[in-house]
Amino acid sequence: MSRSRSSDVLVIGGGIIGLVTAWRAAGRGLAVTVADPDPGGGAAQVAAGMLAAVTELHHGEQTLLGLNLESARRYPGFVAELEEACGRSVGYRACGTLAVALDADDRAHLRELHALQHRSGLESQWLTGRECRRLEPMLAPGVRGGLQVEGDHQVDPRRLAAALLTACERAGVAFARGWVERLSVVRDRAAGAVLVDGTELAADQVVLAAGSLSGELGGVPSDVLPPVRPVKGQVLRLTVPRAYAPFLSRTVRAVVRGSHVYLVPRENGELVVGATSEELGWDTTVTAGGVYELLRDAHELVPGITELPLTETRAGLRPGSPDNAPLLGPTALPGLALATGHYRNGVLLTPVTGDALAAYLATGELPDEARPFAPGRFARVPGPSRPLEVSA
Repeated sequence: MSRSRSSDVLVIGGGIIGLVTAWRAAGRGLAVTVADPDPGGGAAQVAAGMLAAVTELHHGEQTLLGLNLESARRYPGFVAELEEACGRSVGYRACGTLAVALDADDRAHLRELHALQHRSGLESQWLTGRECRRLEPMLAPGVRGGLQVEGDHQVDPRRLAAALLTACERAGVAFARGWVERLSVVRDRAAGAVLVDGTELAADQVVLAAGSLSGELGGVPSDVLPPVRPVKGQVLRLTVPRAYAPFLSRTVRAVVRGSHVYLVPRENGELVVGATSEELGWDTTVTAGGVYELLRDAHELVPGITELPLTETRAGLRPGSPDNAPLLGPTALPGLALATGHYRNGVLLTPVTGDALAAYLATGELPDEARPFAPGRFARVPGPSRPLEVSA
């Protein structure tokens, strides 16, 4: 068994949420260690990177909407600061989003969303099918109408993760590149973690930011374990040859016979198509059915997509929570905080999550915008915990 030096903060999980928490905490003068076998990996490698606070509004999620809008507001400044800190681009594009419908039922659904957006004080413009095709000529002739949302943008999650990793390294964040076996609890307080190789990582405060695996960490009392589950998503990546450019100028979303599909064009010619939503536990298999459904719906939306080279198929796991909102801040176990459960909004909520957790770690106070998402809203009955090996 080896012993690592003690840190002010130990972050368990090196995805974008763990990395932004570490970077922001280091910026507050705290000594930070991140435990993860492959920092910069995780769900960010599969995510499309839509910053869609308005377009992804759902009934019953008005409280989450406020957090999403606040994080979207911070994105330009966050990107500028991060790119200066790491010396590379994160692929942020203020390009807007167009959500369209292909039949009468889906058009009615989109009209309901438009009404909800307006009741929520959000800006979106209803367009006819002809107006949609004027904006995006590659759209199918059958498009019946759509919503133009100029404030919903995009970022490249893979480049974002790489940038955060570099920024952390430059800020002095230490990395323990191993699998976390269990949380260390000393005198009823979180005091660090133990890796599978026996390395002990001591810390004054611990942040559990292990995505969909957050609810599986050994050593955490059962009444404190976050109620986070994996939600599978399959995503395709295609390449737009120069001869086809410009193919799409903005993110395009649609409901096709009740199924959601989106197309996210990158400046480098990549086109991301996603995403399925499947409650299949820990399965990350790319299936023929999933690929077929995405291509079928994308083809109905943009027929020319079938001419593009298919360059990658991936499946990943979103960290879902019971109310689809994140768990941010202190738990009932002193010394342990959570930054997990972001579900479909992890990339969007990166700036506000980093700010909120760093503020709590430095001052002991959770900012007002994060308080509705404190873990205490999910109370559990105490019981014995299970020590399980997990990947941070």
